Amino acid sequence: MLEDIFKAYDIRATYPDKVNEQAAWKVGCAAGRFLKQKATDSNSALKNTVLVSRDMRPHSPSLAASLIEGLRAAGTDVVDLGLCDTSFIYFAINHLGSAGGIQTTASHNPIQYNGFKISGPLAKPIGSDTGLNEIKEIAQSLGDPGSIPATGKLTQQDLWEEYREHILGFYKPGKRKLKVFIDASNGMAGKMVPQVFDDLDQMEIVPLNFEISGSFVHEPNPLVPENMKPTQEGVIKHKADLGVCFDGDADRCILTDENGQIIGCDHLTALLAEYFLEQSPKSTIIYDLRSSKSVHEAITHHGGSPHRSRVGHVFMKALLRETQGVFGGELSGHFYFRDNFFADSGAIAFAAVASILSHSDQPISKLIEPYLKYPQSGEINYRVPTAKPEEADQAKQAVLDALKQKYAAAADQDNLDGITIDAWDRNGAQGGWWFNVRASNTEPLLRLNAEAKDKPTLDRLLGELKPILGQPADAH
Repeated sequence: MLEDIFKAYDIRATYPDKVNEQAAWKVGCAAGRFLKQKATDSNSALKNTVLVSRDMRPHSPSLAASLIEGLRAAGTDVVDLGLCDTSFIYFAINHLGSAGGIQTTASHNPIQYNGFKISGPLAKPIGSDTGLNEIKEIAQSLGDPGSIPATGKLTQQDLWEEYREHILGFYKPGKRKLKVFIDASNGMAGKMVPQVFDDLDQMEIVPLNFEISGSFVHEPNPLVPENMKPTQEGVIKHKADLGVCFDGDADRCILTDENGQIIGCDHLTALLAEYFLEQSPKSTIIYDLRSSKSVHEAITHHGGSPHRSRVGHVFMKALLRETQGVFGGELSGHFYFRDNFFADSGAIAFAAVASILSHSDQPISKLIEPYLKYPQSGEINYRVPTAKPEEADQAKQAVLDALKQKYAAAADQDNLDGITIDAWDRNGAQGGWWFNVRASNTEPLLRLNAEAKDKPTLDRLLGELKPILGQPADAH
């Protein structure tokens, strides 16, 4: 059963059949042993202390309690931070100097899911290649809950005042007062936004779905267009300057302009890159390799150093830290900040955009418009036909090899994440294009993102790719 709940970046599955209190105890005990060892090689002030927090799901309190008992059984001292957004624990790990932290959450998944996000010293993410596989092996070797006595100490701590001060350090309002429509998705933004952003003179917040009720009015995943409709409609109804929709654990947000149009996260990355480069000239900016070419152009135009990253928060954070970059943006709605310990924060992303907008006399749509230069396909999933699940990886690789061969002479290629084939500069002002195809880690799917300098070229490119990729997975 434990085998099924460990994923590439976290621990997540349905409750109680897979993720349950017994599993939580084993995860806690295993993570405690691993994090204590990890902390011996760090500058952590509290080398024997792990922080625990949780989201608003109805089973999160009991899972967090069992997780804590497992940590204490590993001889680890625990600080219980209570109910908070995931980015809160990244702050707290660094603020207190602990050995790491674990958030009980299933992020944007439906209410029947739950799980754990584990961070090490300095809030560095623990993924399959950075310790999660080791934690799984330890967990699988453990006996039943209670088989090891709990010797670690347990305390509670309230850091909301300190967290608010940290987040508002990124909020630099101008003279313009903003009206912002925010959909908290019945998630942790329902607690975080009032704690951090209430009572600000230059901001009026119109709230929706702020109730933490143990259920969701809509799925807390703003990447699904259907879930953005309340934000789009609310912005127009209330004549707001900006719309914000947070995911379940509030570490991500997707924005709309004043007309209710969803702002692409790559275009928002370009806007924020310009903003942070004004504050830290010539700095490095990290961006998701699926992003529009306008992102790279914006970074270089403003004197920054652009670095493409693999998809995923583990890779984005590692590259931002490695390059000492000031900011990074990902298409999923994760935004990363050097001055936030190289970690992501939905609250800081919102604070930064609000700062930009409040200093401008233009609407957000006009600020984004310069980056809407090139037509994009959006991410399209293609199902790889295969008779047996174990043959899926081989089938995916066969498609990637076919693409590589087809465009061997026509375009530049790299394998940073999947395959990127780039003929952007080979056809002058007209006809330039690029695309990336990545394999899903968990499904027999290939994910395509494509862009061209003009619509006819994009249409022609998608037509060329169809015989190789087949029908989109959601096509009927």
